[in-house]
Amino acid sequence: MNLPQEICVFFFSMSALGVLYVMNNIAAFQEPLAILAIGAALSGAVVLLAFLSVRHRPPKDLLFYLCVEFSFASVMKLTSALEQDGFTRGFTEFYQRTGEPYMVTAYAIMMCYWDGVVHFLLYLLLLRRMSRTAPYRSAGLFWAGSCFASMAVFIPGTVIGKYGSSTHPASWLNGRFLLGAAWAGLSLLRRPRELPPVAVDVVRAAAPARPPTRRPHSALSLVSSPRMQAEREQRKGVLSRPVDLLLTLLLLAAMAFSAFRGLVVLDCPLDSCFTYIYGYEPYLKDPVGYPRLTMLLFLFYGLPLMAAFVYGLWTPGCAWMLDWTVLFAGAVAQAQWCHIGASLHMRTPYTYRTPEETWWPVVLVNLLYTATPLLLAYRCVRRPAFFVKSVPQGEATQAKKND
Repeated sequence: MNLPQEICVFFFSMSALGVLYVMNNIAAFQEPLAILAIGAALSGAVVLLAFLSVRHRPPKDLLFYLCVEFSFASVMKLTSALEQDGFTRGFTEFYQRTGEPYMVTAYAIMMCYWDGVVHFLLYLLLLRRMSRTAPYRSAGLFWAGSCFASMAVFIPGTVIGKYGSSTHPASWLNGRFLLGAAWAGLSLLRRPRELPPVAVDVVRAAAPARPPTRRPHSALSLVSSPRMQAEREQRKGVLSRPVDLLLTLLLLAAMAFSAFRGLVVLDCPLDSCFTYIYGYEPYLKDPVGYPRLTMLLFLFYGLPLMAAFVYGLWTPGCAWMLDWTVLFAGAVAQAQWCHIGASLHMRTPYTYRTPEETWWPVVLVNLLYTATPLLLAYRCVRRPAFFVKSVPQGEATQAKKND
């Protein structure tokens, strides 16, 4: 009986527990350089085993091998988080001593939970869709945005934070996640979308009096209700689209919140900034460095992207919205999970945790901030008609003549 690929990868990834247990009980494997060498060897071995297992039916996408390798690492990260929270024991004690000491921080624990659960499920989903030749572009972009945001905060945040002087050679292994996510995201962005362009003149044309005698070779020669719907959607202003109007208001509020928290971590002397960092989110001044870097990324990269999304909601035909909203949703979801979780986690010193008297407003505002890009991405994926590019009238007419 041939098991599905995702099931095989699931059980294979569980073997990471055995690797951790062996390393945790053999002193020779706990040296910093030995950990780096074993980590690099494991990465190569996992890819080699994946290649040998599918050599008779090789995958069409190299992303397959990346998912197999990273799913193996996800189990290791989840085990690390569970051990730090006291749910397991005897697997990763050595790694916190001579591998990556900063894995004991609340931010790293929450990052490992996200990678061990959300990313792991995304890997299995991508593998399932690849094996069934089903579309997986949106799921891949969401994962790429999430993984890239994770490493974009974790790697430099470790260097600039209080653990910057405690890094060991094993920290270089994190570079593969950053490079892998960047490569996957660029690769997926370069691929054509499944959605066809909308021909304005074809949409306006009347349906033929009789069915065609042959099947048309181009989708431009069809008059379909989805395209008529797209034409109607693109004629509406934002005031006639209440969902888009609400998303615009949410994006503007998120932009203001991003700018405000950016000023807070930049030590703005305004009284409102002082009140917020001490009365609402003292975690922003935690010396680990991760929260400060997160807010700066939201300020310098997230804020301009959200401004571009507002433009895309007002201007029809911005096809780039279909991709970048999904990427951004993955990035914000991962970053906010780590930020909210770390600000409440017991590993964060009490003076930097969210105060009990302001717990609910802080959490609700952060959840709303997280939900905004997720709702926007869902709207773009589920109803993409407004963002699909219209084919110029001359090109569509020529296409019809060629058919």
